Amino acid sequence: MDGGEIILGIETSCDETSAAVVQGGRRLLANVISSQVNLHALYGGVVPELASRRHVELIVPAVAEALKEAGLSFADLDAVAVTCGPGLVGALLVGLSYAKAVALARGVPLVGVHHTAAHIYANLLVHPELEPPFLSLVVSGGHTSLVYVRAPGAYDLLGQTVDDAAGEALDKIARALGLGYPGGPAIERLAREGDPEALPLPRAVVREHPLDFSFSGLKTAVLNYLNHLKQRGEEPNKADVAASLQRAVMEVLVERALTAAELTGARRLVLAGGVAANGELRTRLAEQAARANLQVLAPPPALCTDNAAMVACAGYFYLQHGLTAPLSLNAFANLPLGAEQGWGKRGEKESARGKK
Repeated sequence: MDGGEIILGIETSCDETSAAVVQGGRRLLANVISSQVNLHALYGGVVPELASRRHVELIVPAVAEALKEAGLSFADLDAVAVTCGPGLVGALLVGLSYAKAVALARGVPLVGVHHTAAHIYANLLVHPELEPPFLSLVVSGGHTSLVYVRAPGAYDLLGQTVDDAAGEALDKIARALGLGYPGGPAIERLAREGDPEALPLPRAVVREHPLDFSFSGLKTAVLNYLNHLKQRGEEPNKADVAASLQRAVMEVLVERALTAAELTGARRLVLAGGVAANGELRTRLAEQAARANLQVLAPPPALCTDNAAMVACAGYFYLQHGLTAPLSLNAFANLPLGAEQGWGKRGEKESARGKK
């Protein structure tokens, strides 16, 4: 098939079992996502052991469906890309083990991808003009960071959360309000009915590192407010709480992103991660960035949450830069952004017996 190398992507870092096929880094041929949201909603959050077991059940049919949708077979693959961290180790090992098996059996390269980097690369699937260098704001349930992308696998981490991630704070308050899981979308829906100025919530600044984020104080302030009302036998206006919380979180994200753009001289700011689907974040950032002559790009909401398309996309560009991984690659609960550079070309001989 003409049009560039074909990459199978696999994502099992948390509670989504996903397989995708991408050609030439930009053409999405298939993206299959088997969600576990309903399973974990019963417990108010992700249960790692249940997630791992469900991945084992879903990974084979997910890959089979992706290949069928793309009209391809294993023989057509040029490489296998897989999320290897950070994430739930048991969940990651399911996808990684499957990816290793395919790479070994087919004699194609194995490409390990950092989960945060994969979120960033989702943008390259839908913005054909996008090329490094650029600035990215990555916001999800587990990560909140500002990353300057110099090249595939080459990143400067400008700022990150020092405690709770933005999405984590939204999820925890949603749980306290009885809104269910996942909490971020529930907060956004309810916030439309509330007053964002109803609660005077704090916006934390990390003085030593002004591009870092801190949301634990904000989360605690909301929880204390709810507990105070409970002790007085009063019910909170949930819509006002949701709107005030969302406004506080989004204001901090926008302010840090614009500051980072000014400091780096970046002219393009790329949104990534599950919280990047939030409508208020997109609107506020686009409005304020326009005043600074800063272009803001974002993937469609379907590519903001965990998916294998972003992994396959990153895998293609890593492959072009020789960033393959050895078959001894492990799964990591914590993994520095840019660790892929350390694997470099060391994995080429081990993970592939030569291109077809």
